[in-house]
Amino acid sequence: MTIKFRKEKNNIAMKLRKAIKFISRAALVGAIYAVLTLVLYPMSFGSVQFRFSEALTLLPMILPEAVPGLFVGCIVANLLSPNIVVLDVVFGSLATLIAAILTSRVKSVWLAPLPPVLCNALIVGAVIAYSTAGAGAGFWPAYLFNMASVGFGELVVCYVVGVPLMLALRKVAPRIGLALR
Repeated sequence: MTIKFRKEKNNIAMKLRKAIKFISRAALVGAIYAVLTLVLYPMSFGSVQFRFSEALTLLPMILPEAVPGLFVGCIVANLLSPNIVVLDVVFGSLATLIAAILTSRVKSVWLAPLPPVLCNALIVGAVIAYSTAGAGAGFWPAYLFNMASVGFGELVVCYVVGVPLMLALRKVAPRIGLALR
């Protein structure tokens, strides 16, 4: 009886430790995302944006806890933006969540940037177009422009910053005790 109780107690402690580690890493990713976005504010918002924090959207490929971390970090960054747009808080954050979930299923580091690029181009491009041109006839030209500009910025950040970050993380992870997927 005593041995069984100790075993169950150890299992609970291990599960709790694992949950705490997951939440801590998610919070760290979210905090880094929000800080990077806000510190680099002029480049992080608008129709032509290079949101360097989006390089972190490749992390779910090797770090599952990055999915909720990126989502919450994006919400925080968008809420703290000086030019808060409610549509961006909701749909921009959902774009990041969808991209993170899709990226978590990608096996190649060279294909990992595609979900963030496509989700942000399509969704954030629409948010900016609607916020600037409304739902009238001007929406579609604005949407095409914003989709292309947001997609281009995302492509640059994810491939120029995100891919090297992923390659470096894979190399140093074992040395720093980081277990990656």
